[in-house]
Amino acid sequence: MSTSSANAGPSAGPPMKAGGQVLVREPVASDADELAEVHVRTWEETYAELLPAGFFDDVHRRRRRDMWHHLLGAGSRDDSLIRIAVHDDAIIGFGMTGPSEPRDDGPPGITRQLYMLYMLEAHHGHGVGQRLLDAVAGTDAMTLWVAKENPRAIAFYRRNGFVLDGTEKSDPGAPAITDARMVRAARA
Repeated sequence: MSTSSANAGPSAGPPMKAGGQVLVREPVASDADELAEVHVRTWEETYAELLPAGFFDDVHRRRRRDMWHHLLGAGSRDDSLIRIAVHDDAIIGFGMTGPSEPRDDGPPGITRQLYMLYMLEAHHGHGVGQRLLDAVAGTDAMTLWVAKENPRAIAFYRRNGFVLDGTEKSDPGAPAITDARMVRAARA
């Protein structure tokens, strides 16, 4: 979940008003470029002050486009579940779950992971993040990694039954961000 927004580019769509219609749907291949841009923007809004200067360069943006083209390509989804939130014909957020990483020694019996849940900041507080989480995670037992420096996201996940389990890791490419694992048992 992202926590701040400074620039509202063309893919942001207008800020939501009370009662604004948001469609949560499965993405199609033609959504890849816009999804990549929203992905980068949500990271800029959330983590810019924690990432090295130049992190969001053209190479980073190209890698995100390549990643989304691969994820949305024919036959590439394996057991992943991706949903996007669309408001006024613009993608404003997305979520993705899939099988847990084999190298992640998570709690026994939990085989699914929430890999991504991001919403443009202009659209926070309208329940769309909750709709995306429900669409990709349902009531399944699940793990996720969240930046400890993102208290808004941690609070959101706690409201959804996730708890911090004390496991942490850092990314050498983003040394100012510490990821903390959260886990959730299956919900009735």
